[in-house]
Amino acid sequence: MNADAVVLDIDGVLVDVADSYRRAIVESVDYVYDRTIRKDDIQQFKDAGGFNNDWELTYAAALYILATGEGYDESIDAFTDAIAENGGGLEAAEAVVRDRIGARATQRVKERWDRERLRDVFQQLYLGAELYRGLEGGEPDIETEGFIHDEPVLLEADARDRLLERYDVGVLTGRPEAEAEIALERVGLEDEVPLEHRFTMDDWEEGKPHPRALTTLAERFDAERIVFVGDTLDDVRTANNAAEADPGREYHGIGVLTGGLTGEEGRRKYEAENAAAVLESINELPSLLAE
Repeated sequence: MNADAVVLDIDGVLVDVADSYRRAIVESVDYVYDRTIRKDDIQQFKDAGGFNNDWELTYAAALYILATGEGYDESIDAFTDAIAENGGGLEAAEAVVRDRIGARATQRVKERWDRERLRDVFQQLYLGAELYRGLEGGEPDIETEGFIHDEPVLLEADARDRLLERYDVGVLTGRPEAEAEIALERVGLEDEVPLEHRFTMDDWEEGKPHPRALTTLAERFDAERIVFVGDTLDDVRTANNAAEADPGREYHGIGVLTGGLTGEEGRRKYEAENAAAVLESINELPSLLAE
């Protein structure tokens, strides 16, 4: 597989976020509402599409929990399937709830649906008190060390160096810029990937799987063949959407099995979305590109 540029997602690709972002989703809902979803349920939302932003996934999980108290009796599987059928994302989740329980019950749910508090708790749990003060500019009411410190590095130094030697390397992530910088520093890419070769949550409104960020990076690299590596179906969809939007270039979406999609089931889901390749980890990428 020939490539001029390699664009990398962060979560589940460069660092393992099972005990950080995903834990924060589950525990934020539990902290605010004393009930929550299972960590395994998070992947159902990711597969439904439109939940690259983990704050919005947290809101959707809380919406489900609140709706079950107002008569919504479908399983998480059925809920997320319906979200996918409605186009994915938070607006689709709201539509599913409204269609199922009606306008009055939905209004009662929304009166208790405190997205601002959910986001604030999420940030406190994820960042910890010290980073929260610095990045959020407020005083936390939860004293924690922060789940951000529980993110094992997935990208090995040898694989990183081989990629940097042979390709232009960019980053496309749903993280806020400050949190992206922390992860990139941890994996040794902060100084290697300049700001103009990064897209974070702060740089675009559309989010994955919209292709704009990826096609813009391709333009900035002046690349003809671009590989985008991610850990969700929306990452592969982003590359496929970029190929449609920018037919003068080649885009290849590659999935890794180090995020929420794992094993043979994860491989089948990627292949169903026409992934160009599926890798056990990012560390296999240099060899794949060299073939």
